[in-house]
Amino acid sequence: MEQAAWTWPDSLDALEAAPETHRLLFENDTVRVLETTIAPGQTTAVHTHRWPSILYFVSMGHSVRRDAEGTMLVDTRGDSIPQPGSAAWGDALPPHTLENVDTVGIHVIAVELKNP
Repeated sequence: MEQAAWTWPDSLDALEAAPETHRLLFENDTVRVLETTIAPGQTTAVHTHRWPSILYFVSMGHSVRRDAEGTMLVDTRGDSIPQPGSAAWGDALPPHTLENVDTVGIHVIAVELKNP
């Protein structure tokens, strides 16, 4: 399966656009490993995730994801959220923000697959 062309600029990459919440742990030609930490009440800057990833949840609070224009896309309040120590698949994401609307910090390790 061919991946769709990526149309967003590198300046929106999570590491460049939202360095206060995203940190590089490892990178090579195949994968990139990011650590994301979002404190209670904090909202990330608008950013993208170019590659699909495996997400490992160290801790997870309820969150609201919005697109670059501020339109709400996902609100986890009222839904179950991933438990610490669990993992999930994450698709590549166009420009968005993530707001931590809980009293628990969000701490996620993402293994991004550059050649899915």
